[in-house]
Amino acid sequence: MKWKSSILLSLATLAGLAIAWIDAQPNWDDTGITVLIVLSVAALFGFFTSKKIWITALAVSIWIPIASISMTHNFGGLLALIPGFVGAYFGYFIKMATKG
Repeated sequence: MKWKSSILLSLATLAGLAIAWIDAQPNWDDTGITVLIVLSVAALFGFFTSKKIWITALAVSIWIPIASISMTHNFGGLLALIPGFVGAYFGYFIKMATKG
């Protein structure tokens, strides 16, 4: 069971890095789509995660603030954590609601 969590966390991290890379492109200026993607990906991984949902949320959404702060010194990127946490916990609660 531990290997499943490790694989899911690795995939969530890779997805988060990909989202942050796309968001950091000079031609990309669509915050709404980025928020929707972070929310959706976090919900997907939150659905499959069994414990420590907050780690999954961080794995998906922490990379946008890191890129934003390191490249432009803009702390507004920290707002990307919100859809990450909302999505991850939403996915987890959906799993719990359909389980019983």
